[in-house]
Amino acid sequence: MLSSTACFTFIFLLCQLTGPAASGVLKKLVGALGGSVNFPLNLSVDPIDSIIWVFNTTTLVTIQPKLADKKALIIVTQHRNKERVNFPHEGYSLKLSKLKKNDSGVYRVEIHSSTLQDPLTQEYELRVYEHLSKPKVIIGLQNNKNGTCVTNLTCSMEQGGEDVTYSWKSLGQATNESHSGSTLPISWRQEKRDMTFICMARNPISSNSSNPIFAWKLCEGAAGGLDTTVILKLLLSLTLLCFIALVLIILIIRRERRKESIEEKKGLNLHPETLNYSPTFGETSEYDTISYLNSTVPEENAVNTLYSTVQIPPKQVEKSHSLPTLPDTPRKFTHENVN
Repeated sequence: MLSSTACFTFIFLLCQLTGPAASGVLKKLVGALGGSVNFPLNLSVDPIDSIIWVFNTTTLVTIQPKLADKKALIIVTQHRNKERVNFPHEGYSLKLSKLKKNDSGVYRVEIHSSTLQDPLTQEYELRVYEHLSKPKVIIGLQNNKNGTCVTNLTCSMEQGGEDVTYSWKSLGQATNESHSGSTLPISWRQEKRDMTFICMARNPISSNSSNPIFAWKLCEGAAGGLDTTVILKLLLSLTLLCFIALVLIILIIRRERRKESIEEKKGLNLHPETLNYSPTFGETSEYDTISYLNSTVPEENAVNTLYSTVQIPPKQVEKSHSLPTLPDTPRKFTHENVN
């Protein structure tokens, strides 16, 4: 047992020092980030002493094939790769799982046999790609010449843009058109306003398409037609202006009415009610004037002046309900001063 293990180790070290002498045709493989990839191996040599898998210049796995009395011996040189390396169906084809971006590179398998002077080799080139997200479309400078919209659409990827190819589809005509490349030149008139442009992005493991670009949104008004969105915005703005004007008119009318009401109230306050006194039926007031002895009317003294009122009994004025008419002759007013 020790001699067999020592012989296997010696062969492994000898292969690392001498390297392969022959090489097969390079096989290209692709894998998805986080996925897995198989490195197929067809054995045409018998007996096989050992199989060695190498990544760039680093040994990944060394295999001593099974014999009649023992199982195959598999040695994974790096601990971090033990869960990622597998050989399905008890074969010697390598399966690498949980792929990373740095797994991209050249892989080589060496088959050693005592019947061969030099080991057989097979090389593989692995490229690990990301699944493509939705591509982004950039609209270039738009120009309207004689009713014709002229512009460019450019398709690009924000992430994972390695080995990506672009193409365009033009929908809406009798026959759909295709265009290769990331940039699509556009020139359309009224008869092509219903066209739709879609960018397709592809890489070796996936594909994705952009949001549709509608021709009628490019160079709005270039073909003599108004955008429906623009029309709706105009109608909405007009409706809003009408509503604002109506509200202002209502406020002005209410303000004028309130102003008139305030002025009416002020007018009533400026003309107070006059208290009208009417004698009671059957009563007549008569004022008697007492002539002063002196011909000269003395200066009135509001404090020392006394006024007297004489009322006539009811029976004397039953025939007349109005005050007696005063004669035209002037009367003398006499004031009695009370000291």
